[in-house]
Amino acid sequence: VQLQASGGGLVQAGGSLRLSCAASKMIFSTKTWGWYRQAPGKERESVASISSDGITNYSDSVKGRFTISRDNTKSSVYLQMNSLKPDDTAVYYCNTIPWKITGGWGQGTQVTVSS
Repeated sequence: VQLQASGGGLVQAGGSLRLSCAASKMIFSTKTWGWYRQAPGKERESVASISSDGITNYSDSVKGRFTISRDNTKSSVYLQMNSLKPDDTAVYYCNTIPWKITGGWGQGTQVTVSS
């Protein structure tokens, strides 16, 4: 399964970014998808998820600031990140939930938030 995340960059605290991820059509529409992140020296964590029928969940650390969405016609999932904080600095990845459905990880996108 091909997973391609994009949209990261360098932004000042309080700024916004929108991440995009394109996935293989053959598995996209029926799965729950999520955004994960991994900061230096820390384990990868899930920060947001969206089910096949659009139900969303967020970790406490991003709730109220991040919004996950999906477009089944484009086999894509998005993450709108607002009010970014330095603690949001990480490499962001998209994958199914659980991630083992795809069997691996694609290339992530770096998000760096300066104070």
